[in-house]
Parts: sequence; C-alpha cells; structure tokens
Amino acid sequence: MNRPIRVLVAKVGLDGHDRGAKIIATSLRDAGMEVIYTGLRQTPEMVVNTALQEDVDAIGISILSGAHMTVFPKVMELLNQKGMKDVLLTGGGIIPGEDMEALQALGVGKLFAPGTATGDIAEYIREWVSQNRNF
Repeated sequence: MNRPIRVLVAKVGLDGHDRGAKIIATSLRDAGMEVIYTGLRQTPEMVVNTALQEDVDAIGISILSGAHMTVFPKVMELLNQKGMKDVLLTGGGIIPGEDMEALQALGVGKLFAPGTATGDIAEYIREWVSQNRNF
C-alpha cells in the first residue's frame, strides 16, 4: 500500500458522548492511519457522503444511544447504493452480543465493546483493508 489507511470515525444521531470516539481516532492516528473525525450528531447520509468525498478505506461508528440496529443497517444500505462495497463498516459502543451478530450477518464488520484494546481495533482494520481493498 502506498498511502496510509484512511478511516472515518463518526458519531451518528443524538448520542453526545464522544470521549471514546476521540480516543479511537487518536489511537488509529498513532497507529499510522489517516483519520477523519466527523464530530457529533451526524446522519447516516452525512457519514457516507463524507466517506465518499474523503475516499476512506473504513468507517468506524461509535454508538452508545441504543440506535445501532437502525444506524448500522442504514449506513450499510447507503454504502451499497453508492457502490462502496469495499469500504469496511465497523464500530463499537454499547451493543449487545446478539445484535453484534445480527449486524455482522448484514455485512457490518467486527464490532467492539468498551474496554477493547485500541491496538486490536487498529490491527483488525489494517488486516481487513489489506485483504479487501485494491490499491
């Protein structure tokens, strides 16, 4: 790969707790990735449009509001509509295990619970991008 991995970190909806998203954004940057942080209160459309404009390899959504079963499928649908099937959609937050499994069955990547080591997240993104993106 001749450029850094580009990751969009987003907070979707009314969830105003962004400390975890900022920690992830900083840790991914420290791991050598180029990170675009959208800030709070994004819509799925805003996230996907930014991802398209920024030519990202991955989107990481931090969600603590309980709206994960609405947000992730909507972002996935928009990615597919825009032909962005080679962009990883991952994320984390307060998501029950059975919901994580259901979202992964829809094509969402691995989802991370609070307390996951940031190095594990960076390694997952790095591995996924190396296997799924063509540079």
